Amino acid sequence: MLSIAPVVWQVVGVASSESRRLGAPDSKTRARLIDAAELLLREEGYAAVTSRRVAAKAGLKPQLVHYYFRTMDDLYLEVFRRRAEANLTRFERAIAADGSLRNLWRLNSDPHGAAFTMEFVALANHRKAIRAEIARYAERFRAAQLEALRSALSDRGIDEAQMPPIVALLVMTGLSQVLALEDELGVTAGHDTTLDFIDRQIAELEDTRKVSGNSSAKKRSERRGAALRSRGSQ
Repeated sequence: MLSIAPVVWQVVGVASSESRRLGAPDSKTRARLIDAAELLLREEGYAAVTSRRVAAKAGLKPQLVHYYFRTMDDLYLEVFRRRAEANLTRFERAIAADGSLRNLWRLNSDPHGAAFTMEFVALANHRKAIRAEIARYAERFRAAQLEALRSALSDRGIDEAQMPPIVALLVMTGLSQVLALEDELGVTAGHDTTLDFIDRQIAELEDTRKVSGNSSAKKRSERRGAALRSRGSQ
């Protein structure tokens, strides 16, 4: 009788995308890849951000992209997080130094920042993970903006019932995004007129604060003078 040897299957271990080893998060190479991805996104849009294009932009081998990032979504997220954290820190420092309405408008109307955000919003339409991250940072940034705007309006004696801070904030951010989008398309009709109008309105509000401040100072001086005269007559 013939003896048939049992078939022994060789099991080859395949590392999944979840378990395979990644490059160090503080690697200079990793930072170069993030820099390259951000440049491509800003120059050509998110569709240009492929592993080969990113590697070529960074002057590295394409395999290194997936050595440091499991998926392209992970790379997109790192680009967004780094920029979002930097913007939030910059905003908080700028407002701590100057919390005026004019500075708030300047920070919110940066066309480069608006264009960058809108590019990620377009990308988020196809990727749920990125959509969730954008929403998370947007809530953090909006909370910081709202606190700063509420304080700026209060300093100028503007009642919240007269101008709700959240409404003013949404008008401000919405307008800056529309202007940035139209500018990218080459549509600029009415932009200068709109920006001039906003500048005039802010100037009037800032002048109101000066008048209010001078009036308060005058009243304080009158009260001090009255108190001195009262003490002198006793």
